[in-house]
Amino acid sequence: MKPPRQLLLIGLPIVAIVAFFIFRKPGSSIPSGDLIVKASEAPLSVSIHAPGELQAKRSEKIKGPEGLRTVNIYQITIQSLVPEGTVVQQGQFIASLDRTELDGKIKESQTEIEKIVTQLDQAKIDTAIEMRGLRDEFVNVTFSMKEKQLSLELSKYEPQAIIQQSQLDLERTQRELNQLASKLKLTKEKSVAKIEEINASYRQQEFKLNRLLELQSQMTVTAPKGGMVIYVRDWNGKRGPGSQVSSWDPVIAELPDLSEMITKAYINEVDISQVMLGQKAKISLDAFPGKEFTGVVISKANIGEQVRNFDTKVFEVIIQLNSIDSLLRPAMTTGLDILVDSIPGCVQVPLESIQTDSISFVYMKSKSGFVKQEVVTGPSNDLNICIGAGLKTGDELSINAPANPEKLSFIYLDPADKAAATAKLEKEKADRMKIQQDVAKTIKAENLAEENGEGGMFIIF
Repeated sequence: MKPPRQLLLIGLPIVAIVAFFIFRKPGSSIPSGDLIVKASEAPLSVSIHAPGELQAKRSEKIKGPEGLRTVNIYQITIQSLVPEGTVVQQGQFIASLDRTELDGKIKESQTEIEKIVTQLDQAKIDTAIEMRGLRDEFVNVTFSMKEKQLSLELSKYEPQAIIQQSQLDLERTQRELNQLASKLKLTKEKSVAKIEEINASYRQQEFKLNRLLELQSQMTVTAPKGGMVIYVRDWNGKRGPGSQVSSWDPVIAELPDLSEMITKAYINEVDISQVMLGQKAKISLDAFPGKEFTGVVISKANIGEQVRNFDTKVFEVIIQLNSIDSLLRPAMTTGLDILVDSIPGCVQVPLESIQTDSISFVYMKSKSGFVKQEVVTGPSNDLNICIGAGLKTGDELSINAPANPEKLSFIYLDPADKAAATAKLEKEKADRMKIQQDVAKTIKAENLAEENGEGGMFIIF
């Protein structure tokens, strides 16, 4: 019985593949070989890469009511806010803030004022009644004293005991009248002080109420000038409708000045020592691949900080863009390449070709095969590294380890040549650093955080 045609069509390719792997020669595969590169002489640029965020160099802060802490309000909610990117004119509506807590304090203050007014009226009535009673008593004692005087005059023909009794009665009444006069004076002073105390409480509450009403009028926020509204960012992200605004940082939004743009970045504490004012930078935009700008470092933080999404301490660095484009908008994510060193020319090789044991060496190709050649290394970037000694232009070397690398002979540098090459590299670096430091002295460092009033601002990557 003949096999079905479909089985033949499927089986023949499988048999052919199996036969190829069984009968092929062992050396017929493509050899991996050594990855050979040549040492070349060329300029080398060393850059630090970092993400950043585009911002306006200067901006007008749109703030909510200032002085909320004076009325014991420490957080306030944004009820509504114009969409980010809205272009507004001076005086135009920006945001409205939640008035619930403020309105409650206004009602409390009004109730307290009504209570104080009632207390004042009651104090005046009580004072009037008490003073009237004392005055009536004073008048009655005055009449009684006149009677005692008359009795004393009538008793001058009476026995001496009667006369003395009349004198004592008169002195007693006089003393009672003096005490009553003193009490009347003290009661008047006490009443005046009490009423003044109530009046002081009234003025205090009236001032508080006026302050609350003033803050209430500021709960609708308008634009201080024309511009594009940009939302403020903090640790919790953007401040938008429903966000809480602290009385210590009452910024609702900002109006950036788009005529000057900067980008803020955070540089690792390992690399920050290489960054100086005046260094050039290339800025790319994630939103527009292929679009590139140039800039210069204008500010570097002196103190590191712990920032979210970074494992180590970082330092804030600000780069100002040299040109402006209508595409640029605040909060765009940028990529930064800060040029921290530039070598006019050096013998260089790929970074992967450098092997490190107790010393640095390369697998150099010689007439008899590969050898381990000791080298003195200098500055490097992400791709290449400068060689101070051990190689010359045109030398061939292998990036990957040749066969049996442990059997390769080791060619060491002369200690004097090695020391001379190391000293030369250090001197050249010191000369380049001196030039950068001289340039940095001509750059006026700008404290943009204070200038913009960004006391609690943070960049989120």
